[in-house]
Amino acid sequence: MSKHAAIESAEDRLFRALAAPIRRAILDALRDGPLTTGALCDRFGRIDRCTVMQHMKVLEGAGLLVAERRGRERLNHLNALPIRDLYARWVAPYAQEAVERLAALRDGLEGR
Repeated sequence: MSKHAAIESAEDRLFRALAAPIRRAILDALRDGPLTTGALCDRFGRIDRCTVMQHMKVLEGAGLLVAERRGRERLNHLNALPIRDLYARWVAPYAQEAVERLAALRDGLEGR
């Protein structure tokens, strides 16, 4: 493990995992339900299996992908909780403020 990886926080791993378009596409593919590793690799046929699996490992390290072994198959599940936590910290507070400003603007325009 590199010195940088040793000090990388869970939030850092999450942002790094979400930074790559292919990893976001993998998460999109898992949104409707779990897929086997083979099915995921088939969806991204332009990329070799080894590369897809490397991206999956980054997603797993960030807690966004949970793998379940079923015999010889590996079923991959989306874990949306880290995304929800990211939303709660980085989006919701700003969204609430924006809604309050819009309500104040409406009230001002309507003379309330």
